[in-house]
Order: sequence, then C-alpha cells, then structure tokens
Amino acid sequence: MKQVLSISNKEIWQITYPIIFGNLAQTIIVFVNTVFLGHVGNAELGAAMMAGLYYLVFTTITQGFAIGIQIMVARRLGEGNLKSIGSIFEHGLYFTLGLGLLLLATLHFCTSTIFDHIIQSPAIHASALKFMDFRQWGIVFVSVNFLFRSLYIGLSNTKIITITTLTMAVVNIFFDYSLIFGKFGLPQLGVAGAGLSSVLAEVSATIVFFIYTFTKLPYQQYNLFRFARFDSPLLRSVMKISLPTMFQRLVSFGSWFLFFAMIEHLGEESMAISGIVRSVYMLCTISVFAYSATANTLTSRLIGADKANEVPRTLLKILKMSALTLLPVLLIFVCFPRQIAAIYTADVILAAQSIPALYVIYVGAIIMTAAMIYFEFVSGTGRTMLALILETCVLIFYIVYIYLATHQLQFPVHWVWSAEWVYSSLLLMASVLFLKYYPWKPEKKAKIRG
Repeated sequence: MKQVLSISNKEIWQITYPIIFGNLAQTIIVFVNTVFLGHVGNAELGAAMMAGLYYLVFTTITQGFAIGIQIMVARRLGEGNLKSIGSIFEHGLYFTLGLGLLLLATLHFCTSTIFDHIIQSPAIHASALKFMDFRQWGIVFVSVNFLFRSLYIGLSNTKIITITTLTMAVVNIFFDYSLIFGKFGLPQLGVAGAGLSSVLAEVSATIVFFIYTFTKLPYQQYNLFRFARFDSPLLRSVMKISLPTMFQRLVSFGSWFLFFAMIEHLGEESMAISGIVRSVYMLCTISVFAYSATANTLTSRLIGADKANEVPRTLLKILKMSALTLLPVLLIFVCFPRQIAAIYTADVILAAQSIPALYVIYVGAIIMTAAMIYFEFVSGTGRTMLALILETCVLIFYIVYIYLATHQLQFPVHWVWSAEWVYSSLLLMASVLFLKYYPWKPEKKAKIRG
C-alpha cells in the first residue's frame, strides 16, 4: 500500500509562495535600479551592478548565519520543542547585530581600496563609489531582516514575508524614481540615489517585521523576547551549524562577484549587457530559490520528526512544483526577448546584443531548479560543513572556466554566461550523489542542542 506523505503539495506551496515574494524583494531592488539606471548611462548601469554584487557578498555572510538559525528553528518545530525557539532567535540576534556592525565598518573603510584593485573603468569606478556611499548603511538592517525571515521560514509561517516584500517594493520604486531623477522635490542624486533608496527599503522591512512580530505572532508560545541569560553553549551550537553555511555563501557569491569582475575586463558594453542579464536571471530564479529554501526547512523538520525516509519523495514533489512554476515564466521570456531587453535600456543595439545571453541563462535556470533544491537538502540535514566543501569544489571548476572563457579563449559575453551551466550541473551531480550514497539519515532522533 502506498505510504501517505505528511508533507502535501498544498503545504509545500503555503511555505513557498511567501518566500517567492520575499526573494522578490531584493530582486525588485536590483530590477528597479537596473531599469532606471539603464536609462541614465552604461557606466552607471555597470557601476550599480558591480557595487550591488559587492554589497551582496557581504549580505550573504549574514544570510548564511540566518540559514543556520532556520535549520535549528525547523528542527525544534519538528520535535515539538517550541519553548527553545525564542532563545535560539535571541542569541542569533546578538550575533547578527555584532556581525552587521563589523561588516558596516569593513564596507566603510575598505571599499575604496578594493574597488581600486578590481574595477578598471574610471567611469564605473567613480559611479560605484557613489552608489556604495549610501548603500553600505543598509547592511545592519538587511542582516536583521534575514534573521526574521529565517525565523518565519523555520516556523513555516511565511505570510509576513509577503507583507515586507510589498513594503520594500513600494518604498524602493518611489525613492528610486524620485532620487535618481530628482522628482517630487527631492534632490537628483543619480546612481547615489539608487543606493539610498535601497537602504530606505530595507529599513522599512525591518520596521514591519518588528511590528508584525509583536502584534501577530504568539511570541510568548516560543519564549521570544525574554532575553534570558546569555548561553554560550547554545551560541556555540548555533555557530556549529551556521559557520559553514556562512563561509559557503561567502565563497558562492564571492565567486559570482569574481565572475562579473572578469567580465568588466571585457569593457563597459559587456558589463552593461551582463547587468541586464543578471537582473533577468534573478527574476527567472525567484521561485527556484524559494523552493530550495522550502526543501531546506522541510528536510530539517522531517528529520526532527523522525521521518527522514520521507525526505527523498518530498524533494521530488518540490522539484516538480518548482519546474511547473518556472516553465511558464521562461516561456514568456523566450517569446518576447526584445521586449524584455528593451525594458532595461533605450539603446536598441545594446538590447539586441543582450538577447543571446538571455537565451543562455534561460537554460541555466532550468538546471538550477534541480541543483538548488538538492543542494539545500544537504544543508537541511545539518551537514553544513560538507555542503561548504561540496560547493567549494564545484566553484573551483566554475572559476577556472570563467577565467579561460574571458582571458584565454576570449568568448563573446553570452558564452561566458554558460558558466552557469557548469556550476549548476556539477552542483546537481554532487548533491544527488550525497542523497544516494552518504549516510545522512540519523539512526535515532537527532537533536541539536538548544
């Protein structure tokens, strides 16, 4: 008789769709910045992309820590140990605030020197610094936002993510338009206005998270905001899970930053094309990363509930739903390539030159669907150090391929983007091998201290 899964399609969708909106938040910021700055100039567009990716590398460190919190919260939910969730979150908040301030200091004092060594174009260099003069101040707020998102994803209570996303979108679009072009009596700041509007959007999300948590979440049930005595063994337990994920995210997104740094050596036109392609790629993969986050939290919850045998079939269900969500989006993008490219720039030639690279990343998005779901399963089992090792090995091949494509073989920019095929394919193969051959199922109910 066929075993009935405890995780239904409906429950997967209820967890995933608010995360899609949550992922849409940062994507909207990138999309709006790219669209508006694409009508200002190629240098400004390239600068916002380079500076935005540079900033993203720093945010992924805090995102990696937050994923460790997500794994522990989901495990506690599966165990039915709700009272310990508040303490886990609070210790995460202590660390997040300290880390956010440290990252802010690094951005403030080191950015100019780093850009001197990475960015060759004087125009892109100058604009990137203007962007970061404002953008850097958002790092503490985005760190807290990641922590709240992980709490709610771990609790499978993700409606607030939709609310914060809508708030960020409205705030970002209004101030982006107003500050870039000097509308509604506000100063015309150009590329610096894009950086400032992004910070204001992140601040608005932090405010909404706190208001919702105190008014809608039954936080007493989780012992939230009790701020009991500092528990160093608990923080060590959190760090044991989180540190490998932090380094894994840093290595992953740091490699993507290197990808664009190598493309910058090909010229401002290649950078402008890649700015458009990057934004479209992020739009395509919004649902991909949402379903992968669901795979992570459900893996941890099922293991906590002693239902590890259900994980492979649950992953397959998530993969099917992810593919069904992605394919209609890709179909629209494939059918209207010129119209999609024209959204970002009034330069007809630049829009046309972007189309081949767009087709390349559409294929990459399909491979990425399976790769990210199965890779996040690896982290969801709690083997975050192994996940770090696994992705680091894949990224070595990825970086070598990019270097050969840009410096040795002199590929056109659209074929440089085929590096995404290499990354996704290798990551998928490694993750599936882990699922099949690594003894990831606990012999008895696994507990993470907390």
